[in-house]
Amino acid sequence: MDINIIYEDSYIMVVEKPPKIPSQRDKTGNIDMLSLIKNYLKEKYPRAKNPYIGLIHRLDRPVGGLMVFAKTKQANAKLSKQIQDREFKKEYLVVICGKPEQEKGELVDYLIKNQRRNISKVVSKETKGAKEAILEYELVDSMNVEEEILSLIKVNLKTGRHHQIRVQLSNAGLPIWGDTKYNDFFKNKKGWFQIALWAFRLDFFHPKTNKLCSFKLNPKGYPFELFNIEKYFI
Repeated sequence: MDINIIYEDSYIMVVEKPPKIPSQRDKTGNIDMLSLIKNYLKEKYPRAKNPYIGLIHRLDRPVGGLMVFAKTKQANAKLSKQIQDREFKKEYLVVICGKPEQEKGELVDYLIKNQRRNISKVVSKETKGAKEAILEYELVDSMNVEEEILSLIKVNLKTGRHHQIRVQLSNAGLPIWGDTKYNDFFKNKKGWFQIALWAFRLDFFHPKTNKLCSFKLNPKGYPFELFNIEKYFI
């Protein structure tokens, strides 16, 4: 499987993660992004028997978009610290069912993960094990599609919790189109649907030069194609 490499140097790789590919190895044993990149590096640098590749952040298996990987342990440490310090900016484009009452807003919730069912839910702050989840959203466009309102929103993820965007938007009454875990309409529909959640922008400081790096990749396919994304994000 070919990898769409957006950028590569001696310290980092920015790549496109296709939907349905795990970020790292899971219990299914299917090919994952870490393994794909390691295989690519082995072919590119045949003298490196075990090239280093570090996972900085994850995307849910059904979600596609931009990911950055570290090629050295030092780069891994510096990028991971940026995430901890909330200096690492991750923005997503999302098609939701419905329209937010406000064009811009912030969602702050507390989430807890059910490991056995592989889902998360919103709970009270006092719940044991609950973790704070924060995201900002901005309405880009809305339209009527077969008597239903669909909206394209941009999400700036402030924290990185399990299924965070999916859970928080569903809890706010704005479930993501195609989400078979948190959108009641799609839970009961037969067949496969591609969730309309795409990691379209990354901003971080280069671990070696400390220069600001910004990468962007627009989504394709339905229902994103309903909106003139190029008009808003050239």
